Amino acid sequence: MRSRCFCFVIVLTLSVPLLAWGQKAGPKIDPQNGGDFSNNTQPLTKVPEGVILVKGAWSSASDSMTPRPEGGSVTDNVFSNQYFGISYALPPDWTEKYEGPPPSDSGLYVLAQFRPSASYKGQSRGSILITAQDLFFTQLPATNARELIHYTNDNLQADYKVEVPPSVLKVAGHAFSFFAYNSPVAQLHWYVLATQIRCHALQLVLTSHDTRLLKTTILDMDNRMKLPAEASPTAGTGGGGAVPLCIKDYASDENVIARVDPIFSEHRFNPVPVRIIINKEGKVQHIHFLSAFADQEKAITDALRQWKFRPYLREGQPIEVETGIMFGRAPYRATPSAANQATQ
Repeated sequence: MRSRCFCFVIVLTLSVPLLAWGQKAGPKIDPQNGGDFSNNTQPLTKVPEGVILVKGAWSSASDSMTPRPEGGSVTDNVFSNQYFGISYALPPDWTEKYEGPPPSDSGLYVLAQFRPSASYKGQSRGSILITAQDLFFTQLPATNARELIHYTNDNLQADYKVEVPPSVLKVAGHAFSFFAYNSPVAQLHWYVLATQIRCHALQLVLTSHDTRLLKTTILDMDNRMKLPAEASPTAGTGGGGAVPLCIKDYASDENVIARVDPIFSEHRFNPVPVRIIINKEGKVQHIHFLSAFADQEKAITDALRQWKFRPYLREGQPIEVETGIMFGRAPYRATPSAANQATQ
């Protein structure tokens, strides 16, 4: 079973209730689940070895049937993600050891990381990281995958050097925005490719000391990777077949016919990014919380179930729409640098 650490340490906050002691303490009762004051060496709930869990905001959805961005998996050495409509057959003797963490408040997903297994016989090693940035909630000044690549290129820290400036590279029959950079001190190289699918910037980040391995791995993707027809650095908004059309800020006053505000039982200060799918009748069909506490999830779900939207029409026919709504306090949003503005 794979660990969910993915190079991250997840911190578990265990709350130990304070004991109120009177002048005459009653008989001591050992806690049922172990702890510092228990003689119980076999607690009812065990934390997995080497894992510390945090109890807090998490991703969730209103149903388990609708695909979610974080729902990808590896089966028979093939990574597939139904939400993005992609698949990637891993190179021989490459494997996924860790699964990614839940999505961030700004909509960043770590979908997968692959690296050579113990049986790998190649002379050089590297890694492949697949991420997706939700363009509805990103804190970066980018509206598509191309702009995201340019912003990253223009805002590299001084320790890194650009090897290949932003350009277009074709992989698996689709155009990707591409650039490469390196760390002279660490002698590491990064090749970054990005395309857009369903209003997400999907990124492939290849890392190695050996640029030959990076180039051959990208060339090998032509035969190993499949992408949906919509994938493009500046397009990719869905709307074809069974995939909803994603429209940013569709939950505006001109499109919302009936709105009910959520009633929260506890005041919190975290942002709650929510993606919803609106059906052809204008009702909320699916709710996807990128990050929310349980009480926030319930309050927002109860409210959104009462919302009514104006159906979106294409050629006179209603179609499903996917959009994002930020509840709570939105995170800080970066502004583009002068250099980045000049390239857009």
